[in-house]
Amino acid sequence: MNSSFRKYLPFKQIDLPDRQWCNNVIDKAPIWCSVDLRDGNQALVDPMNLQEKLEFFRLLCDMGFKEIEIGFPSASETEYEICRTLIEGNYIPDDVTIQVLVQAREHLIRKTFEAIEGAKNVIVHFYNSTSTLQRKVVFKKDKAGIIDIAVNGAKLIRELTESYEGDTNIRFEYSPESFSGTEVDFSVEICHAVMEALGSTKENPVILNLPNTVELCTPNTYADQIEYFIRHLPDREAAIISIHPHNDRGTGVASAELALLAGAERVEGTLFGNGERTGNLDIVTVGLNMYTQGVDPKLDFSDLPKYKEVYERCTNMKIHERTPYIGELVFTAFSGSHQDAINKGMEYMKETDSPYWEVPYLPIDPADVGRQYEPIIRINSQSGKGGAAFVMAHNFGYKMPKQMHPEFSALVQKKCDELGRELIPSELLAIFEDAYITTARKYEIVGHPTVSEIGEDGNMVRVTGILRTDNDPATDTRISGDGNGPIDAFFHALEDVGISDYKFVDYSQHAISTGSDSKAVSYIHLMTPRGGSIFGVGISGNIYRSSIFGVLNAINRAELSK
Repeated sequence: MNSSFRKYLPFKQIDLPDRQWCNNVIDKAPIWCSVDLRDGNQALVDPMNLQEKLEFFRLLCDMGFKEIEIGFPSASETEYEICRTLIEGNYIPDDVTIQVLVQAREHLIRKTFEAIEGAKNVIVHFYNSTSTLQRKVVFKKDKAGIIDIAVNGAKLIRELTESYEGDTNIRFEYSPESFSGTEVDFSVEICHAVMEALGSTKENPVILNLPNTVELCTPNTYADQIEYFIRHLPDREAAIISIHPHNDRGTGVASAELALLAGAERVEGTLFGNGERTGNLDIVTVGLNMYTQGVDPKLDFSDLPKYKEVYERCTNMKIHERTPYIGELVFTAFSGSHQDAINKGMEYMKETDSPYWEVPYLPIDPADVGRQYEPIIRINSQSGKGGAAFVMAHNFGYKMPKQMHPEFSALVQKKCDELGRELIPSELLAIFEDAYITTARKYEIVGHPTVSEIGEDGNMVRVTGILRTDNDPATDTRISGDGNGPIDAFFHALEDVGISDYKFVDYSQHAISTGSDSKAVSYIHLMTPRGGSIFGVGISGNIYRSSIFGVLNAINRAELSK
């Protein structure tokens, strides 16, 4: 047995027996900060160029982000120039605060203050790593040495801010980087030391950002860390608690949601989770998770396809088909039982005019995020009898009666098996038309049958017409029959020429289009002489004729299957 797992130490749990986060609910949106242009950008194979960053920045503003981390201006000339372009080009709305990242090192801090000159609102975000592992392996410093780095950076930032000329509104953010791997008591200690060095107050609070820089534990433990930190932080009212989850364990969204339950007030993340390794927290997912619970996320997610297009073009990244809310297949059902439930849910919404979204298997209305209904149900060899009917109704207006679903589904399944793939809607329409509309005919009506009222009260009708057999004009026979409706009369007319033993079961009709070109479609259900069940479909501008054509098409299908 492979024992290599023994080289990994289990994460130390937090001593928090009276934790409260598990009793809370998320009932309001946090402060959102997009880090797409910095944390997301640094994780790209080919970082965004200036024009791509500008386009992405405008997109974030349009979505409603009020805090946007634009880069690391002291890291390179490219990053510096992007910062200057945003400021000097007046690209930053007055109600948007740009955020710039810098290590707690003197020359980098001074360079950063040069880069933000002329901006209206800026968050100077500084950090140093605090984790046990980094102290031991990278910095080879004790706790006091790490605190000195943070406090000296804070003092310089405060000094530069107090002497800063101009009208720039500067706020502070500090991250004990690798918070997730830092002793939580030490995180409290270093953050409070930074608060004191910055002179943080209730009126001018510092943002304390607690990054899950590398996701090392289950989300509930991260929530314990956040709650413990908040409980033990002196001068709590002088700080805004922010989180920055990564996704190394695949639970970045869960970590963020549980951290919000634990008291976090601000969230840093990226669109669609772009970021180092397995990525950052996906703000789109967290925001729309709130939306599905009736909570306003305070961000505009109404045009996700547009956001996806800009994201993929600017980052050269591709969004997976199963990515929540935006992936190509997330609103798609192949399973028969799922398709049937979705179909019934859609019908229920129409019938009841419900003010609430109540469709099984779809946690959100696709239209709310700019998606369409058409791809919800897709047809392959696993699809059920309701799926093909749903596509025909929603794509082409054919509302087949429920009893007809199994028959049509069998035709569709046969085609799927022949091709070995899913079918697109136009292929379903072709199967439907071939089977029911343009099917080969043993019998046909030449020209148009006539339907006229007879009897003193007009409660009887007479159907007359010319019946042709096997496409041979020599067989043309005039038929006539009376009945209490066009279907009954047509059956009597057929019986007079020897076409009998077919039993009428049921029919349904509806208009297939609107306006002056409206046509009626009739679905006719018959029992064959051999006791089988078969359907026929008739279409005509005349509702009576559509029924007659439907009866004849059903009989033709039965005769040709003998």
